[in-house]
Amino acid sequence: MAHVVLRAAFTLRARLASLPDAACEKIFLMISGAHVIVYSKDAEADRDFLRDVLGFPSVDAGHGWLIFALPPAEVAVHPAETNGRHELYLMCSDLKADMAALRAKGVACSDVQKERWGSITKIRLPGGGEVGLYQPKHPTALAVGSK
Repeated sequence: MAHVVLRAAFTLRARLASLPDAACEKIFLMISGAHVIVYSKDAEADRDFLRDVLGFPSVDAGHGWLIFALPPAEVAVHPAETNGRHELYLMCSDLKADMAALRAKGVACSDVQKERWGSITKIRLPGGGEVGLYQPKHPTALAVGSK
């Protein structure tokens, strides 16, 4: 299952609130972005899905190898029994509307799981993996890095 909770590496700023702004800015200058890797049994089909269905813009890194731009991101670290498991959730502000738009493009979404912190559906990628589509109810860190 390919999932990596993302929206920006800037949630670190909240942890560093006790530091002066100048110190925080120096830390953020070290990190220029995040690169997510989704492993797939049919990478070409999943790349087509990201480009044609989700509309993510891309660059050709050479020989047709597409790398896609993502919306702003955040990262969360959850407790687990073992290391190495990561999840990818694409975030949205209107899950119901986005699910309808995906259905109109022929994309099936799982039943919505409603939790106290947000609502989630799963999207099956053509290569067989899944990504989550998530409407958070909690504050997000998206604006933290843009200050």
